[in-house]
Amino acid sequence: MVATAAVIFSAIVIGLALFQANLAAGAPWGRLAWGGQFQRLPLGLRIGSAVSILIYVGFAAVLLGRAGLVALSGEWLGPATWVIAGVLVLGTVMNAISRSMSERLVMTPVAAVLCGAAVIVALGQ
Repeated sequence: MVATAAVIFSAIVIGLALFQANLAAGAPWGRLAWGGQFQRLPLGLRIGSAVSILIYVGFAAVLLGRAGLVALSGEWLGPATWVIAGVLVLGTVMNAISRSMSERLVMTPVAAVLCGAAVIVALGQ
């Protein structure tokens, strides 16, 4: 179950990374991200989207390492997985209270699934 949750998490994160890459490149999907204020993101938020890709990759690496699916180990993986789960709780709440209806409807469930997967990995051993 832990390995499955880590793989599901990683697959969703890959999709989000591609989404953020498109936002950073100027795709008109801004209503689904960053509070939904812009159709095309301004430069600062495009940079934020690019940085978020690195964060997503780091999150996936930690969860895959915790699940034993990649060569990443150490006692820090357990606490790091809980930190990621906590960040995703916050992300779920922020998406749920977004002014953007599109962001609330699409990204809230995505964040909730990611959070659930992270908790499963954090609990597992």
